[in-house]
Amino acid sequence: MAKLCLILGDQLSLDTSSLQKIDRNKDWVLMAEVREEASYVKHHKKKIAFIFSAMRHFAEKLKSAGYQVNYVEYQDKHNKGSLFEQLKVFASSHALDEIVIAHPAEYRLWEAVTKWEKRLKIKVTITEDLRFVADNGEFKRWAKGRKQLRMEYFYREMRKKYNVLIEKEGKGAQPTAGKWNYDSENRQALPKNTSIPLPTQFAPDDITQGVIDLVATEFSHHFGELANFHYAVDREQALLVLNEFIDERLPRFGQYQDAMSQNEPWLYHSHLGLYINTGLLSPMEVIRAAEQAYEDNKAPLNSVEGFIRQILGWREYVRGFYWYLMPDYKDENYFHATRTLPSFFWSAKTDMNCLAQCISDTKANAYAHHIQRLMVIGNFALLTGLSPEAVNEWYLLVYADAYEWVELPNVSGMVLFADGGKLASKPYAASGAYINKMSNYCQHCSYSVKHKTGSQACPFNYLYWHFLIKHKDKLSNNPRMAMIYRTLQKMDEKHVQTMLDDADIFLAKLDNNEEV
Repeated sequence: MAKLCLILGDQLSLDTSSLQKIDRNKDWVLMAEVREEASYVKHHKKKIAFIFSAMRHFAEKLKSAGYQVNYVEYQDKHNKGSLFEQLKVFASSHALDEIVIAHPAEYRLWEAVTKWEKRLKIKVTITEDLRFVADNGEFKRWAKGRKQLRMEYFYREMRKKYNVLIEKEGKGAQPTAGKWNYDSENRQALPKNTSIPLPTQFAPDDITQGVIDLVATEFSHHFGELANFHYAVDREQALLVLNEFIDERLPRFGQYQDAMSQNEPWLYHSHLGLYINTGLLSPMEVIRAAEQAYEDNKAPLNSVEGFIRQILGWREYVRGFYWYLMPDYKDENYFHATRTLPSFFWSAKTDMNCLAQCISDTKANAYAHHIQRLMVIGNFALLTGLSPEAVNEWYLLVYADAYEWVELPNVSGMVLFADGGKLASKPYAASGAYINKMSNYCQHCSYSVKHKTGSQACPFNYLYWHFLIKHKDKLSNNPRMAMIYRTLQKMDEKHVQTMLDDADIFLAKLDNNEEV
């Protein structure tokens, strides 16, 4: 009798816990490119190409390491279209006494896996997910008994526990240089004529080109572009991306991490999310590399802390938050938002240049950085009352680093405030002034960010106040919104009514699928 280790497309590490439970000399590894996983939402073409290519490269590494690998390609005549059916077929032709799988990162898949033992009549062992710093129960233990859950405090505990940017360890642990957070230093707009390092890019090898051809044939109806595929597809390449980020972009990452610029999708960001989330890189090795850069005086503390906070803070926090509140969290809709997505979310054809830029970047690259996602696309979705279900599906399918565990809390909690404040202390709503401050998008827009009302006014300006007025009963008692509502009270009534009228006209255009 033998064991079978099932490796998912986001578990591409030789350190995966399930691999540690099998004997490579007698047990099997199964990997499969199945339609069910590729199409439960219509994932971006580049996302599918990246995952399939990374899976194929990892399978070759497993074989080289002496594992017996049964790899089922998408067009294989024996491909049954789902992980369960593929397991069923394999089990029917092999004497198996156990199936081993590392804990799936998404609730829907974990729920399915927990039923396999009964359905297959074979023992199914779920091992710990080691792609995170915290163990599965750490967030739950931290959250128990707390009235509010806030990332900052979880992040500080993680810093202390794992001794990251800490000067004094133990009970009196203190952060390096005396501060936990350098947000105030990390909000600068990009100066004109800044020379930005190019992202690390790789030409497709034969395996990747074969996958690109496959996606072009089988997923032609999916969102996004396949041209100029340049992502890393194995651990060695991913390590090069990490090293070049540390050397070339981390030093200026902090101060410009919130900046946006016309026709500059990459800027100083790391572009490592898709590699960490698929197991090609471990979060702690990335954290330690950034920390070492500070210790070696290669990068300033504000950049290093800001970057580490994205991983040890937000990434760890949203994963724990997701599992703590699922499955009910998926149905949250605090503002009762129901509007359908405008067609330009797919085409990028809109006169609002900031949205056109961010959606075009997304369409071309399966990537946009966090401020594009939150304060442009997300801000628009919040202010116009787009359906949380529709917005979550869009974010899940368009970004190569998106899996429900990370996408859902960020969208429902941060972007849409659909959870009523479980994740964020206030809605991340903003007028056009914020976008103008952090980018040069407004300089290239047919709308005027300086106008508050009228047909030429930036729609963000009047949509912002329309949103605040519409939801005054739910937001006016929020301490972080008090100053904004005091400003509203002082506004001229006619001006307020004009903004409301302009917002109604704009929203009617959205509902009629007219160009905006």
